[in-house]
Amino acid sequence: MDARKIKSALADITAEQDPTLKSAKLASLCSALWLEHGVELVVVGGSAIEILTEGAYASGDLDMCHVNKASLPIRERQEIMGLLGAKGGPRNWQVAGMYLDLLGPAESFARTPYRRVEAPYGSFLVMKPEDLLVERVLMTFYLGESQTARDCAKKLISVILTEGVAVNWDEVRRLANLPEYRNLSECVKLVNEVADELKIKNPLHSD
Repeated sequence: MDARKIKSALADITAEQDPTLKSAKLASLCSALWLEHGVELVVVGGSAIEILTEGAYASGDLDMCHVNKASLPIRERQEIMGLLGAKGGPRNWQVAGMYLDLLGPAESFARTPYRRVEAPYGSFLVMKPEDLLVERVLMTFYLGESQTARDCAKKLISVILTEGVAVNWDEVRRLANLPEYRNLSECVKLVNEVADELKIKNPLHSD
């Protein structure tokens, strides 16, 4: 990716007023640039939920991990992010008016594929919604109840239940039963809460 294309893309991203589209554009540019260096990135956490729900949840920054490397050397991070005019580092930068965190290797236990999103500067990967759902429910109930995590989880569940995002419910159930989570009852509870609000059946019920 030549310097002229990067400069044009950064100007476009900086001027973008829609926060979700801004995140998607930056994820697209960053993913394309890193891929030229053999590294595939994936959008994770609240940023992934924002993109999957098309802005129903607002993250406010962009969180990314890498999926095909054990680690990224600090020097490499600084050099590649420097091509984007990024300030900061070695894990957190300011780019095109946004905060971007490059957090390390992606943690995924789901057997489903990463979601691929088409965007102006190339497609990019987004964390699997099955992972996101079970993880966010864990954050909701662990160490006291987090209203922020609950609101985020409910927005994701609502979009899933109204068929805005497809998930494999058997995989959600399997993940929630893993030792890493052990929160199936909490997942059923929160999905049921949203399903009741929407007046539809809870797909996590066994009956």
